[in-house]
Amino acid sequence: MKKKKKYNKLNNVYVNNQRIKFILVFIVVCFCIIIFRIIYLNVFMSDYYNIMLNKNTSNYVYGESVPRGRILDRNGKVIVDNMAVKTIYYQKTDDITLDEEIELAYRVGKVLKLNYDEVSDRNLREFYNVMHPDITNKLISDLEYEKLKNRKLTEDQIYEFKISRIDKKSIKNMNKYEKRAAYIYYLMNKGYSYQEKVIKEKNISNKEYIYFSNNAFKGFNTKLEWERTYPYGDTLRTILGSVSSSKSGIPKEDVDYYLKKGYSLNDRVGTSGLEKYYEDLLRGEKAKYKLDNNKLVLIDSGKKGNDIMLSIDIDLQVKIDKMLENEIINSKREANTEYFNKSYVIIQNPNTGEILSMSGKQIFNNNGLYKSYDISEGAFLSTITPGSVVKGASIMVGYNTGKLKIGDYKQDSCIYLYNLPEKCSWKTLGYINDIDALAYSSNVYQYKIAMDVGGFDYYPGKKLKINKKAFDTYRNMFYRFGLGVKTGLDYPKEEDGYKSDNRSGDLLINFAIGQYDTYTPLQLSQYVSTIANGGKRYKTHFLKAVLSGNKTLYEIEPNVLNTLDVKKKYVDRVRLGFKNVITRGTGMGYMDSAPDPSGKTGTSESFLDIDEDGIIDIPTISNNFVGYAPSSKPIMSIAAAFPDIQNPKGGKYKSNVNQVIVSKTTSIFFDLYDKNGKRR
Repeated sequence: MKKKKKYNKLNNVYVNNQRIKFILVFIVVCFCIIIFRIIYLNVFMSDYYNIMLNKNTSNYVYGESVPRGRILDRNGKVIVDNMAVKTIYYQKTDDITLDEEIELAYRVGKVLKLNYDEVSDRNLREFYNVMHPDITNKLISDLEYEKLKNRKLTEDQIYEFKISRIDKKSIKNMNKYEKRAAYIYYLMNKGYSYQEKVIKEKNISNKEYIYFSNNAFKGFNTKLEWERTYPYGDTLRTILGSVSSSKSGIPKEDVDYYLKKGYSLNDRVGTSGLEKYYEDLLRGEKAKYKLDNNKLVLIDSGKKGNDIMLSIDIDLQVKIDKMLENEIINSKREANTEYFNKSYVIIQNPNTGEILSMSGKQIFNNNGLYKSYDISEGAFLSTITPGSVVKGASIMVGYNTGKLKIGDYKQDSCIYLYNLPEKCSWKTLGYINDIDALAYSSNVYQYKIAMDVGGFDYYPGKKLKINKKAFDTYRNMFYRFGLGVKTGLDYPKEEDGYKSDNRSGDLLINFAIGQYDTYTPLQLSQYVSTIANGGKRYKTHFLKAVLSGNKTLYEIEPNVLNTLDVKKKYVDRVRLGFKNVITRGTGMGYMDSAPDPSGKTGTSESFLDIDEDGIIDIPTISNNFVGYAPSSKPIMSIAAAFPDIQNPKGGKYKSNVNQVIVSKTTSIFFDLYDKNGKRR
């Protein structure tokens, strides 16, 4: 037993020694890890943490606004420029007291002319609270103060209670000087305390500017802001877009987005159109200062925004705009034009996707005097029923599915289907082939193709049943041309047209002649450009290049969205048909001034909701046209839309204003450009 105890004792000593060694090793390892971590943080990560420390403990202040980049046309002519605007601003100083700010508000309110009617009830209540804290403090109950003390209410909630409980009579009894001071005080304290607050911009008299420039009021000073100017007036205004004022700053709906990008609340930003889409390019970089021990240290001197050059030819744009306005007004002297008041005309380079001009004009009758408005934005935000202009895509469906062969003849005479109205062309065309069908715009030829594609064997009186997948066959082909899909336009928004889920057979044959889905005028432009260049659908765009001073930063390269998945001979056949439209068909007289033109006319049934009650009131007739020139090597394409050009209830007479506008547009273009696309 003694031996056993001795053995156990030695064994315990051995075990304890092992534990001590393990603990010592563990401690050494822990110290090594800690030492390594300290070295890693102090040596390898020191730069990172210095940056983070600087970022989280430093305040930055930005200098005066700098000019936005200009917007130029393709030839370098300035479309949107900047003009210096005198501004009076206030910047809070560190040593100013509340009483001094209130006194300043009264003094400035007596000498500065402002629209004081803009003062709000909220502004008046907040100023009253500042002026009479002894009164507003009593508007809070002891229980509410107790809840504030116990953190059941916040300071902000207590403040809102005070503002809402101020007696209406107290606000109503404020005199004009108090109301002026309230408005000035609001402007002085809007936004962050360290920011410059715009008190007045525009319409500042020389007397006011000099007065405030001489530091007559503590914290008040003057500077030059920048305002957009438009040398060509309202030309393209809806597309160019707008910029916020330094007073309004960032729109409420965009605050989070711009603050994350480093903007200040009172920064001016593009709010619509190209100004908004290209904000990152056009905005200037303000001088940046670091606030260090109440001293401003210059970090970055800033720079003006980049200029953007558009593909637009402003001379072409202005001439077409003026012509379009005049011809719409002239048409009002003709019969059956009471509902016709707007048109769109788009000219593109079919080989690049560049928009050379985009005109949209709408007129309104004001006591016998017509006034026009720029609605160019409607070229891609409004939709139309295209009519026969889409027959180039429709006949391509026939070729590509094998239901139509090049040169096939069909009888053009009315077709009769069970329980449906007769379906005819605009006149009986007789026995015609595919080229004739395009040249003379046969509806029946397209009906018969559509029925074949839909698997329907026609004979008079038969009930129409088609394979509903035929809609997909047609739409997929149309998408390849740009019809029913977005064009890729560099703009904040774009419509892609209306598509119904109804797939009845009569709607398919209507689809084939452009009487079902709707498209934007810009989609028609991309469609005809795809035909013009031989089958490539280019991304449509306004931007041509980005400039910094006299240096070109980069130019936009043509972007092919897709290529028609069809045989070249089919595209060539459609192009031949379009040429025959102009030389001997329905398009004769449309493009006489263009060298070797091609094109396609279109007429569609349309409807108006006159009283805007959601119910269609008036049936109308609309016209469209697409074309290009020269046919062999196109340098331009044109798409024109004339909604509601005729009131069919007024009789058979139809104005030819659509033909006149297309003809004059092509004349204007080829007066400026030769057949090789060079500017004259």
